[in-house]
Amino acid sequence: MFSRSLCHRPRRAASRLLACSLGLASCGVHAQQAVAPAALDEIVVTATTGARALSDAPASVSVVDGAELRQRPVHDLADALDGLPGLRIDDSVGLGRRGISIRGMDPSHTLVLVDGQRISTSSAAIAHSDFELGWTPAVAIERVEAVRGPMSSLYGSEALGGVVNAITRSATDAWHGEWSSTALTTGRSGSGSRFRSGLYVGGPLVPGTLGLNAWGEFKRRNALRAAGNTALTALDENHASMGHVGLTWTPDSRQRIDLSVDAGKEELDGERAGTAGAVYRTENRADRRRYALSHTGEWAWGSSRVRIYRSALDRRASRSDGGTETGPNHFVDTVLDGQVSLAVGTTQRLTLGAEARRERLEDPTVNLAGKKAQNHYALFAQDEIRLGQQWELVLGSRFDQHEDFGRETSPRAYLLYRPSEAWTIKVGVGRGFKAPTLKQLSSEYESRAAIGGRGIIRGNPALRPETNQSFELGAALDRGSWQASATLFNNDVKNLVETVRQPTCFEAGKICLEYENISRARLRGLELTASTLLPGRLRLDANYTWLDATNRSTGLRLAERARHSANASLEWAALDALSTRLRVEYTGSQYRSATESDRPAYTLLHWYLDYALNPRVSLQGGIENLTDKRLANDDVSVYSRADEGRRYFVGLNVSF
Repeated sequence: MFSRSLCHRPRRAASRLLACSLGLASCGVHAQQAVAPAALDEIVVTATTGARALSDAPASVSVVDGAELRQRPVHDLADALDGLPGLRIDDSVGLGRRGISIRGMDPSHTLVLVDGQRISTSSAAIAHSDFELGWTPAVAIERVEAVRGPMSSLYGSEALGGVVNAITRSATDAWHGEWSSTALTTGRSGSGSRFRSGLYVGGPLVPGTLGLNAWGEFKRRNALRAAGNTALTALDENHASMGHVGLTWTPDSRQRIDLSVDAGKEELDGERAGTAGAVYRTENRADRRRYALSHTGEWAWGSSRVRIYRSALDRRASRSDGGTETGPNHFVDTVLDGQVSLAVGTTQRLTLGAEARRERLEDPTVNLAGKKAQNHYALFAQDEIRLGQQWELVLGSRFDQHEDFGRETSPRAYLLYRPSEAWTIKVGVGRGFKAPTLKQLSSEYESRAAIGGRGIIRGNPALRPETNQSFELGAALDRGSWQASATLFNNDVKNLVETVRQPTCFEAGKICLEYENISRARLRGLELTASTLLPGRLRLDANYTWLDATNRSTGLRLAERARHSANASLEWAALDALSTRLRVEYTGSQYRSATESDRPAYTLLHWYLDYALNPRVSLQGGIENLTDKRLANDDVSVYSRADEGRRYFVGLNVSF
């Protein structure tokens, strides 16, 4: 069978899956033995690079199912993750762009993966950019795994706060396709209405040997006009199209070779206010390509995987007033990695791996030559050790070598204890890091686009990596019809890179800034989750996060972080073919600065409906933001998040 993983069927029996993960027996045999449908558990791969039951993952992991994403209007990966515990969709990136913040960490500290492969973070080359969030359409997603906490022990730089891994659908033994489309409107002019339509198809070209999967999507968002000045845009007009073709070749029962090509285009157009109050139009054009080739093997001694992949981003920007604009940018990220996993005795699974990565940037501001490159090399090891029937210890570390700032070591240890079938106790410590970007490290980097063209930013080759020392302790209880969990976490972050205003400037009338490692931060908190089945075919899911985020350099709270946030949804399966869900999200007040009042708390309410006309055709509908809170689009002086207000959507899914 063609599948994303050779161990490919979810099963709940923890001891059986642990044996599979340790390489002690055939995954297929255990899948056949786990016959109780009520005992099924989700499988995750991001926490250890191997298949494990979600309840036994040595990390705090949340999973969003792709089928659920296709029942609501999802514009990008940020929409897909909205409402998960410990995650915040950060709107302070600027210019209407967004980022994914994990446990209060900066969005640049979240590593985005697609099928375990890193996606070049566009903000590393382009200020206020979130292009990496829009290249995996909902129609192509099997599930999204979000790991809260540093994972540099496996993934290296950028995994300082956590990892988001979008796992795509793959070809199976039989042909399958799905068309998914949604349209959303507020009924108001200039209100950011949206439309998307995507198609997925996959199946065997040569049964049992060669499979194909392909998808494509087109999406459009009309500009959201700023309420205070309709000549300006709170959210830019957005047009995007993307496509993917992948081949899966299994020359025999032990080997699998995957080859894929992705391409996409994105356009962002908006209106801004210049320094003198004049309105100008800005245009951004981005083209992304991604190529990947991998080989996976299952052998008598264990398993192996070798991959080479490259992602390239081209971006062109212009301003109608002729003002300074960054770019054009050409950013290429090439990675070659490999790993082997093998059983050591009857109680251990050892994974060893290596990675070589080359980043290359062409940008007229990065240095005098307009181009710069840097190489990363890494070795990593992970040992999953079963300590009897109830205990398991996962140890790992990664050793990175960077040609500019030297070596970085990222150890991690995680202990799991299962006193009974219902209880799981987890405790973990780890270290993460984020390497300075090509621009930040360049002694010749100079950008004159800062502060609306009034500022000049220069690079600093003496920068050190940002680091995070993390600790978490969690407990989960599963009683079948209801589940609950609680997790305490603490992140100590050092060497945060910030732009610092210099006392003097070499150019009259300008403000000079430079990147410096100046800040330390402590982010600690509590995450609570609960879900239960209620009488009358009802299901309730809820989560709450308390966050204490402190700038230890100043003693003040970190800005733009809510101390309290919560989400809850109540789903009712009214009929076998009809379900409806009410969701509420609460965001507490947010500290801004010592001279500004806090941003007030707000609550948003959403309603969704799904109706299956037949086994292959379903209709969706609903209303998001029922109470019509437009936030920054009504008062930009108070809120940072621009919301379209009350919006209505309809959708159609057709499988074939």
